[in-house]
Amino acid sequence: MDGAETFHVVEPDVRQRAALARLALAAGHHAEVYASLGELGEYCPAGGLALVRCDGAGNIGGAIAALRNKAIGLPVIATAPEPDVGQVVRAIRAGALDFLALPASENSFHELLGRLGDEAGEHLAAQRRLIEARKRVGTLTRREREVLEWLTRGQSNKAIAQTLRISPRTVEIHRANMMAKLGARHPAEAVRIRLDADG
Repeated sequence: MDGAETFHVVEPDVRQRAALARLALAAGHHAEVYASLGELGEYCPAGGLALVRCDGAGNIGGAIAALRNKAIGLPVIATAPEPDVGQVVRAIRAGALDFLALPASENSFHELLGRLGDEAGEHLAAQRRLIEARKRVGTLTRREREVLEWLTRGQSNKAIAQTLRISPRTVEIHRANMMAKLGARHPAEAVRIRLDADG
């Protein structure tokens, strides 16, 4: 990982929170600490990485979804004391960038930083695209979304009109409104935004 990064430490245990912040600082990075995901959500940070403690069931997917719902696209590194392999696999499948076992040592923290490399920046850019695409798609009416769905499947205006049982002219109007709301200059861009919204 090149350059200083901000680590947003979400950890309910005060000692563990302080220990993780010290590790980040010792590695030349900045640390912001939060007792809960809700507290992090109040600040809506735009950059950095989130170190987020898995709940008792080892679930990090809910935390990642909660961050996305608040339009926070931080890459998440899951943490937990002595995680088992299944917990690590579930966290990665749920969208965590990596996993850090607690208590973390300087060595394990440096190994984590080495594994991240440029991946954190790429992940953050992808999350920002996803959040922005979902915001744009969220502004569409039901009919505009239907037109976008059929456009994404490669259907022509005429085919969309037949499927939706509306006139081709009505499809053109919905399509023009949909393109304007998405900020798309051509159909391929609208399709890309729709695909980005799926993550």
